[in-house]
Amino acid sequence: MNRAAADPEAIRAWQRIDARLTTSGSLTEADIAALAGIGVTRIVNLAMSDHPDILPGEGGVCAERGIDYLAIPVPFDKPEDAHYRRFEAALSGDAPVHVHCVLNWRVSAFVYRHNRDAGMAADAALALLHRQWDPRRSDHPDAATWAAFIGL
Repeated sequence: MNRAAADPEAIRAWQRIDARLTTSGSLTEADIAALAGIGVTRIVNLAMSDHPDILPGEGGVCAERGIDYLAIPVPFDKPEDAHYRRFEAALSGDAPVHVHCVLNWRVSAFVYRHNRDAGMAADAALALLHRQWDPRRSDHPDAATWAAFIGL
């Protein structure tokens, strides 16, 4: 990523995971331009396309900026291992990747599982997750599903 450009921290629920992976909640056209400005070459959207906070035509906006776009719609009430495997595949390679959903809850859970599977220390992986969400302490009706899905 272009480290000379400042991280676009005004993006909803922004989080930098490492030098090539960033995450957030839903994006606007201006957010996509800012991500292009820091060198993001792939955007992965884990939200459902019909959610009112998701930018209509997001894939086209990304294409206009030369950014590869992949939608992996994960129903909030039913995350599956197949979704996670597609997420893992989208992270492969050296390309700077930005992954988002609506509130960065789906993404933070997937990133937690990814980090844990990659051998990151549990406390470090949890700290990254908890910057966005803690499904064990959430009153959301699907929180227990997510906690079980990511092995908490």
